[in-house]
Parts: sequence; structure tokens; C-alpha cells
Amino acid sequence: MYRDNTKVIHIGNKVIGGGNPIMIQSMTNTKTDDVGATVAQIKRLEGAGCDIIRCTVPNLEAAKAIAQIKKEISIPLVADIHFDYKMAIAAMENGADKIRINPGNIGSREKVAEVVRVAKERNIPIRVGVNSGSLEKELVEKYHGVTAEGIVESALDKVHIIEDLGYDNMVISIKSSDVMMCVKAHELLADKTIYPLHVGITESGTVTSGNIKSAVGLGIILNQGIGDTIRVSLTGDPVEEIKSAKLILRTLGLRKGGIEVVSCPTCGRTNIDLIGLANQVETMVQGYDLNIKVAVMGCAVNGPGEAKEADIGIAGGIGEGLLIKKGEIVRKVPENELLSTLKQELDNWK
Repeated sequence: MYRDNTKVIHIGNKVIGGGNPIMIQSMTNTKTDDVGATVAQIKRLEGAGCDIIRCTVPNLEAAKAIAQIKKEISIPLVADIHFDYKMAIAAMENGADKIRINPGNIGSREKVAEVVRVAKERNIPIRVGVNSGSLEKELVEKYHGVTAEGIVESALDKVHIIEDLGYDNMVISIKSSDVMMCVKAHELLADKTIYPLHVGITESGTVTSGNIKSAVGLGIILNQGIGDTIRVSLTGDPVEEIKSAKLILRTLGLRKGGIEVVSCPTCGRTNIDLIGLANQVETMVQGYDLNIKVAVMGCAVNGPGEAKEADIGIAGGIGEGLLIKKGEIVRKVPENELLSTLKQELDNWK
């Protein structure tokens, strides 16, 4: 397994690589220098299960805000830097736990060297990030277009620059909005490096399309043993990224804990608002630290059988429903009490 053999990297109070648990990341979409809004969003993300957070640092005000933000959060903060090497240095001086740069757009080798010097002094990891959209003209010409091979070569070129400067505290990130190109690039890169890989499908789209692309791409990549941290990039509330990432990892058997909700797709036998009920259940269970499966079924005829693999379930009928445990009917309850009954059972779960 690739991830069992990657280099161990410390990011604040988290450890990645070397077979450590895969960490879930997200990125704030607030103005970083708006400390109140940024902290509030990070706390929401922490509560949802985010392990590492990234904030953009486009100016000195944002870099300085990191110091205050860090005082109010408990997960590591990664500073996202583009173009200005001075912002990378300022972010590290203000307490960033990791910086994300593309040495190709930072500027001259001397500027990259200054960033590496400060990172080395403070033992701060550098995430080398390369996206297909920013692939160098020379590599596009060499490979006759944007290709997985070109993305990998670009990333390794940047890694070698930092290695030549005497630093190897790195994480690599290569991303593309083309799902299969992204998969191929990770397969190629995993064979060529020992650094931990941060994986994701960039610019994947809205919550619907982005989730499908990310589930397919990340599923293939992660199932091959590739990837030490992940982000599901969605155009929407970043909390949705955390929910999706957790579900992807649980589905692949790479993370345990948290309630798994299963529900039937509805049919003509459904006599309750199953869609609404299932959504309410999915939201409600986010607050429980239980490693169990909950079923929400719309048919009192087939519900018990369909829910037999779940630890607990509810099934709706006409005006009433069933509480089910391990496929056995426990009791009937009024339809309007199905949700509250389930909540009471979860509150008392042992």
C-alpha cells in the first residue's frame, strides 16, 4: 500500500503519511482578514469533522490575521499562497502550520529559496501544489496537450527545486477537473515519490456534480492505497465537503465512526414523506458519535426485511410506522413520532 510507506509529516497537531489515518481537509471561503467570519466557519467545519483547514493569504492583512485565527481554533491551518513569496513568509511568521505554494508561480529561485529558508527554520511543511490548468507551456508542448504525464513531471520538477535547497518536509498535490486524468496522474506519481499525497478533484462543480466526480475519482485513487489527505472540492457550503469526504472514506472502509444512514428510493407503496424524513434523519445523526447503521424505509411491508442489516431503523405506513432493531419490529409508533422515537433510541444507545 502506497500510503503505508509515505514519509511521515507533522502538520500542527496532526500527523499524516506512513499509514496514519487519512485526514479530511477543506478551505474557507470567507475573507481571511475577517477574523470573526473565518473563525466561525472553521468552527463549523471542525464540528462537522474537518481535520485540517486551508485559508487563502492574498495580502498582508490576511497573513497577519492567521495569528488571531490560530488562537481560536484547534485544527491545523494551511496558508494558501499564490505568486507573492512574501505572503508565504508572513504567513509562517504568523503561525501557519503548513503553506501551500506552486514554486512555478512564486518567482525566481532566490524567492523560492527565501520561502524554504523560513520553512526550514520553523520546520513548517510545504505543500507543493500543481493544477492541470496552470501546466507550463513547455510541458503542454512536450506532451501535445495537458496530460497526466505532464502534471506529474511538473510536480516533481517543483519538488526537486525544494529538495535541491536542502528541504524535504513536503506534501504533494496534483489536481485536475478531468477525473480520469487526475486518477492516472496519481497512479503515475505514487510510483515516483515517497511524499504524502493530498488528493482531490479540483473545480469539480456544484454539490451534485462535484460529489459524483469526487466519489468516482477519489474512490478509484484511494482504493489503490493512494492518498494521505483528501478534499472534496464543491461549489457550495464547505461543510458539505466534510460530509461527502467522511462518507467516501467510510464507504471504502478507510474510516470508522459516525452513523451511516441507508434509505430506500421510494416507490408507489410509499405513504409517508420519506424524502423529507430521510433528510431529517441524515441531518440529525450528524451529532452522534456512534458507529452504527440506521435505516429509513418507506414501506411497512418490506421495511423490516430491507432494514435487517441495519442496527436500528424506522419504516413508514399509513398514519403510523415501525421501530425496527436488527430486522425485528420493536413497536408501532404514530407517523409524526417516527423521528422523535428514533432520536430517543439514539440518545439511549449503548
